[in-house]
Amino acid sequence: MKLPELLLEAINRSEIPLRFEPGADESVAAPVTELIRAWLLSHAPPGGSDPGHRALIDELLQELDGVRDVPA
Repeated sequence: MKLPELLLEAINRSEIPLRFEPGADESVAAPVTELIRAWLLSHAPPGGSDPGHRALIDELLQELDGVRDVPA
C-alpha cells in the first residue's frame, strides 16, 4: 500500500468531521506530508557523507510521494 493512501485512510477514520467536504482529506494530508518531508530531509547527511543513510532517506521520500509501496 502507498503511504498517501494510508494517511488518507487514517484521516477518514478520525473523528474530524471532514467527510462531507470534497477534497478536505487531501487538504489535511498535505501539511502533514510536508512536515514529514521536512523532518526526513533534516536528517539527511551533509554533502553525501553517508550514502547508505541518504539512500534510506530517498526511499522514505519515495514512499511519502506514493512512488514506492510501504513494505509490508
